[in-house]
Amino acid sequence: MLKVRILTAATLLAGFLAALFYLPRTGWIAVVALALSIAAWEWAGLSGLRLAGRAAYALIIAVAAGWAGWDTSDIPGSAFGRSWLYASAGVFWVVLAPLWLWERPAFKFPLMPLAAGLVVLVPTAAAMIELRDAGPVLLLGTMGIAWVSDIAAYFAGRRFGKHKLAPSISPGKTWEGVLGALAAVTAYAIGWLIVGGGPQPEALRTGIPGSLWFVMLLQGFAVAGIAGDLLESQMKRHAGVKDSGHLLPGHGGVLDRIDALLPVLPLAALAFLK
Repeated sequence: MLKVRILTAATLLAGFLAALFYLPRTGWIAVVALALSIAAWEWAGLSGLRLAGRAAYALIIAVAAGWAGWDTSDIPGSAFGRSWLYASAGVFWVVLAPLWLWERPAFKFPLMPLAAGLVVLVPTAAAMIELRDAGPVLLLGTMGIAWVSDIAAYFAGRRFGKHKLAPSISPGKTWEGVLGALAAVTAYAIGWLIVGGGPQPEALRTGIPGSLWFVMLLQGFAVAGIAGDLLESQMKRHAGVKDSGHLLPGHGGVLDRIDALLPVLPLAALAFLK
């Protein structure tokens, strides 16, 4: 199983990097739309929809993802660009997702998780396209926040984990894992500042030094990524499944691989892009 996981991960990484750095913009939009439509198929399945409903939902997300990648800068009334998409995702992840996790609502009707899926998946698609437009390295670095956090949380939890974070949702996650993730992301942020200086958007320039803001910002993204992981775990627990899908040998579904990215990318786009 470990060999299968490694082979799948290596193949995915190679394909992702090739698409990220070499595909034209239209090709990248197509890749993003395809990936998010598969994630939407899995999300709809976790929400209780059957095949026809899942296919329709995936198509809606694919079309919306393609639309999100369309350059609207010359359209009257589009002065805010895609900021409203990222802001809606931010409200969901900062305000609604914690309530969702805390209250643990029963999924008696698929409307609530399906509506949430639109607010989650479409802004993620837009962020993947717009952050790449700003620079492939910026998108890669932003995604690295979630990857570093996830890997550090796993190893810190295995080595030091004693206090469960959310035992009824994801028994394997611990508070020690969270601290390990934050420590690793802090080091990652410092490395980013040393190598590239880090984005310094005007909106974040206050009396606090910009470098400290940047470290705090990335730590916040890491916490949001953990919330994304927990939310998907809650949906899987409700659906009675271990993985969101079986497309990726040894890794489960697409949603299993991008759950932490779902909050990180829109929030990063909101913070880094004008």
